[in-house]
Amino acid sequence: MCKTLEVSRSGFYAWHRRGESDRARDDRRVTTLIQGIFIECRSVYGAPRVHRTLQQRGQRCSRKRVARLMRVAGLRSKTRRRFCVKTTDSKHDHPIAPDLLGQAFTATAPNRAWVSDITYIPTDEGWLYLASTMDLFSRRIVGWSMSSTLHATTVIDALSMAIEQRRPVAGLIHHSDRGVQYASTEFRIVLDAHGILASMSRKGNCYDNAAKESFFHTLKTELVHHHHYRTRDEARASVFEYIEAFYNRRRLHSTLGYRSPHDFETVIVA
Repeated sequence: MCKTLEVSRSGFYAWHRRGESDRARDDRRVTTLIQGIFIECRSVYGAPRVHRTLQQRGQRCSRKRVARLMRVAGLRSKTRRRFCVKTTDSKHDHPIAPDLLGQAFTATAPNRAWVSDITYIPTDEGWLYLASTMDLFSRRIVGWSMSSTLHATTVIDALSMAIEQRRPVAGLIHHSDRGVQYASTEFRIVLDAHGILASMSRKGNCYDNAAKESFFHTLKTELVHHHHYRTRDEARASVFEYIEAFYNRRRLHSTLGYRSPHDFETVIVA
């Protein structure tokens, strides 16, 4: 081996006797911490969020070091896949509300601005549609509903859950796309009954609801694309656990200073 590698025998034995360096030993220790965080967070965190979690737990190290150790350990955030199903039907005769947000996806306090949308989840039984509502202040999912159809009742149930949980005062802005579900008479009746102002994206402009689209992208790449759901009930349970146990309470959000929606509300509102 020494001859092949063109090193002296004395040099090899000297290296062998030295043992593991302090740096290598500490790298091994930090790698163990990183692996624990990676498993805890469902293998979806990249180096930035792993680094921030280490800092929150009192471990000082650079982001570059975390990235290097993750690369050496073969720890990579889950891969992304994409495919598209149309969930927005804007060809209808219902009234269209003006865009009150203007792509300003921030709020100074809870229950000032909510955004909503619908996405799909494939199962062996057919599509499961998820309607959800997000508070722009903390990016928390405050209401959600799942069903096998795209009827207006699905989005109404999600809005009703948000209203029941948050008890908003009159003047809250509710923003969505121009889909028939959100423009329907039944949905507008619920908005009016609680003094909620309707806001809708401009025609054909997906960026007008980018904050909500971002959540669905996160849901798909971190959860849905890595599971094969046999039944709608199986998908419901998986999505429920992701939203309520992980996303709202534990997942670090870069726009919140790497805090979870729950922690952000707890710290800022308190």
